[in-house]
Amino acid sequence: MMNLCVFLVLLLLGTCSAATYENVALRGKATQSDRYNDAFGAASNAIDGNRDNNYYDGSCTCTSGKSNPWWRVDLLDSYIITSITIYNRGDKHPARINGLKIHIGNSLEHNGLNNPLVGQIVDLCGKPTFTKTFTPHVEGRYVTLVLPGSTPDSKKYLTLCEVEVYGYRAKTGENLALQENATLAAIDGNDDRK
Repeated sequence: MMNLCVFLVLLLLGTCSAATYENVALRGKATQSDRYNDAFGAASNAIDGNRDNNYYDGSCTCTSGKSNPWWRVDLLDSYIITSITIYNRGDKHPARINGLKIHIGNSLEHNGLNNPLVGQIVDLCGKPTFTKTFTPHVEGRYVTLVLPGSTPDSKKYLTLCEVEVYGYRAKTGENLALQENATLAAIDGNDDRK
């Protein structure tokens, strides 16, 4: 009850941030275009809750060198997504992630790449993380990350050390105003009109 009260106070004061939402990727199922040929690099490593960005510690994904590598998480239901945080490899090759595109939607057509493009990492400039807050929020079941194109030797490697997707379940007929920052009691969900 106390957590609900704190949430309602923050909601009414308009101070809720992306951090107050749940990382819904932790319950999802991950897949990728293929896997680098070693003991590491599984798609599920990016949603294991471990932010360690040293590839050789075994908690990062990695595709084999090819054109247009992709990674996707199925959130198992449609969510209103408020933000995404991507943890890059930190031990070496940090620039490999530059050009990454983020697609979110409810379709698996073309491995989810036909869903709307909602963000891109142009150049991470050596930073370990990338966060994109969606205003307005986006909705979808599938979050697909892709490195489009190819290099001169046709090899691109997609390595992700963690992908956190924050949001809340989308429901048909849901009053979305209740999920947004509010300063008026008029949208507190109370139908009492005395």
